[in-house]
Amino acid sequence: MGYHPHREVAVPEGELFIVSSPSGGGKTTLIRRVMEMLTQEGRKAYFSISHTTRKPRPGEVDGKDYYFVSRKAFLAMVDAGAFLEFAEVHGNLYGTSWKEVAGKREAGFDVFLDIDVQGARQVRGKVPDAVKIFIFPPSYHELKRRLLARRQDDAEVVRLRMQNALNEMREYGEFDYVIINDELEVACRELVSIVTASRLRSNRMRVRVESIVDEYARHLKEDS
Repeated sequence: MGYHPHREVAVPEGELFIVSSPSGGGKTTLIRRVMEMLTQEGRKAYFSISHTTRKPRPGEVDGKDYYFVSRKAFLAMVDAGAFLEFAEVHGNLYGTSWKEVAGKREAGFDVFLDIDVQGARQVRGKVPDAVKIFIFPPSYHELKRRLLARRQDDAEVVRLRMQNALNEMREYGEFDYVIINDELEVACRELVSIVTASRLRSNRMRVRVESIVDEYARHLKEDS
């Protein structure tokens, strides 16, 4: 995937953004908010919907928040090579569909993956040009407060998530960018800045830049 300078491309391929954080880091809220901002600017953005074997939480909708599937169905998809990445987290399986991501990118959508560090590691190996962003909580106490405020897990699960968070945060060096999610509005602006900058990478600008260079060279020759 990518730009092809030797043939005409009607729609520039969208970027792939890997956004990871510890559970409770606020990555989902941040992505959703930034997508709204991008849409208002006329940009095409898509939140990749993962498949999972966990049970829906109150208010979650199949096909909107996740594709909720049985463990048997998930493993069949693994055997068929259907996932760009998949991982087992807290006893549940999560995976990102190759077909869904590729189709949206080819249609010009910037695709956001809301995945943990295990999944991010797999995607980095398969899509080297993906933009990798890690979202940090501002402190231990704030992350614990957020997890407890969700009222979704018992004390033992919260303790496990807090322990896992330390291991995940130690992998920040594998990512291109780090955002400390202390104030949501500030974090949103920082993520939008990363999206904007990624569109200006030299490989992404190749088609436009080469057309300018070709035109310049042609006129320079004519004026000689």
